[in-house]
Amino acid sequence: MTQTSHFAAADATLLAPNEVDAAQLDGIFGQLAAHRVDDADLYFQYTRSEAWSLEEGQVKSGSFNIDQGVGVRAVVGDKTAFAYSDDIRLPAIREAADTVRAIAAAGQSAAVRVPSRVEGRALYAPLDPLASLAEADKVALLHRLEDHARRLDARVTQVIASLAGEYEVVFVARLDGRVAADVRPLARVSLQVIVEQDGRREQGSAGGGGRFDYAWFSDERLREYARLAVDQALANLRAAPAPAGAMTVVLGPGWPGILLHEAIGHGLEGDFNRKGSSAFAGRIGQRVAAAGVTVVDDGTLPDRRGSLNIDDEGTPTERTVLIDDGILVGYMQDAMNARLMGMRPTGNARRESFAHLPMPRMTNTIMLAGDKAPEEIIASVPNGLYAVNFGGGQVDITSGKFVFSAAEAYLIENGRITRPVKGATLIGNGPDVLTRVSMIGNDLALDPGVGTCGKEGQSVPVGVGQPTLRIDGLTVGGTQ
Repeated sequence: MTQTSHFAAADATLLAPNEVDAAQLDGIFGQLAAHRVDDADLYFQYTRSEAWSLEEGQVKSGSFNIDQGVGVRAVVGDKTAFAYSDDIRLPAIREAADTVRAIAAAGQSAAVRVPSRVEGRALYAPLDPLASLAEADKVALLHRLEDHARRLDARVTQVIASLAGEYEVVFVARLDGRVAADVRPLARVSLQVIVEQDGRREQGSAGGGGRFDYAWFSDERLREYARLAVDQALANLRAAPAPAGAMTVVLGPGWPGILLHEAIGHGLEGDFNRKGSSAFAGRIGQRVAAAGVTVVDDGTLPDRRGSLNIDDEGTPTERTVLIDDGILVGYMQDAMNARLMGMRPTGNARRESFAHLPMPRMTNTIMLAGDKAPEEIIASVPNGLYAVNFGGGQVDITSGKFVFSAAEAYLIENGRITRPVKGATLIGNGPDVLTRVSMIGNDLALDPGVGTCGKEGQSVPVGVGQPTLRIDGLTVGGTQ
């Protein structure tokens, strides 16, 4: 889809139905620029979303929502004024602008409006997932997923399958005259299974998604989700209590990158570093990780859940190198924090909706591959833990301390993966963990497309990825 058609979609969905045009937006910015401001923007959004859930062979819940509105923001120094309305008509926008400009100092803004269209990327097709299947076919998809899971093992006693889709159109107008637009599809399938044997019950989960429509969920993919969920549940069914203490931990490829995202990624966002509250603040140019560790945030990967053609300030997304061969080289930035830190925006401004302020956030955060075969990494560990899937976790941005629970883990004994274990938690410090990486696999993988990141009460879709990693001397909290 060309940028011209992005703008056409924004006009047809957001502007024209509410009788708003570019000349009228000039008048709104004239209101804001009548007082001294460093920056200002209007963020228009239209979202249509749905979610279906199947349990015990029946649709137990279903939802459908349409939301639209506009957020009006003015920035002076590090202070922000913000108002929003679900009414996109001009009087409501003017009223929001009047409220916002109260923050501004006396005098006129130095900004000069030079109208220009931002040429964003073309990373995904402008598909509408909700319209890609009839309602009966959506339910049938969930039934097929449930059937695949139940046929794999007689010990499967319960299956919960869900399908969610979103069609979003955004339009961003900025004080300096730049305008940008995007059409953002999002689809996801999730599966949870419960298995039971001899009175013991365990669960497993799987799923995937990205910026495409429901046609992506072929029977082959549904069968793979079912296999992964059932295999995880059965591994937990025969799992022994996890050991505790300092040990070598090997993280599997793909989704275990969520530990990287939480323990390290948030600490590399611009706002935490500008305020000095991150463990990485003021450390550009310093070694923060072992040699070979390179971490990027890449919002330009086609069809990925965390990717965007433009960020939520209208800046095209980028592949931003954060750590290069162990050296800290950059942060993720939005416009305000970049300006205050004397840096440039990196396309990482994100917001949950028009009713929320943008802030620097991750897109797809990835540790790049090394040169070791995963089999060589496993064989190098006399005794340790192999963690291939994670559940919940917590991290303190200031100290970098984290606690993560492993949803699927195995012992490594004499260089071989052996028994599954249950109840393992990984405890450590993000910056310290980076220095303990001793082997990096050549098997870089991305997560299946299920990540959602929370920050200051806002949730946005994200992606993670990494190769197999060996980490020495990591503290494992176990159940024995």
